[in-house]
Amino acid sequence: MKIRWRLRMAAAQREVWTGTQLRRLLAEKAGLEMSAVSVSALFTKEPSQIKMSTLIALCTALDCTPNDLFEVDTTPVERSAASPQSIAAEPKAVSDRGRSMPPL
Repeated sequence: MKIRWRLRMAAAQREVWTGTQLRRLLAEKAGLEMSAVSVSALFTKEPSQIKMSTLIALCTALDCTPNDLFEVDTTPVERSAASPQSIAAEPKAVSDRGRSMPPL
């Protein structure tokens, strides 16, 4: 599954073209004060994570839903089938952390 960040597109559809405009909207409509650097990062980069409060503020400021800010590709990922030999491998006597395993 792949997620695409579409904040710039959602903002442009609402005639918000700059981080400065978005920052002002966030403060006025959602009561969220963000630094210019933080707003610029949201505007220009795809975040690896986002606070729920920030997401709600963006939706409030832009009068949109999270669906307008994200595009989710739900195309199934093809995975190679595990070979029966790797599934039936001998159990380890020692775990990956160096601890002994309980008897089987």
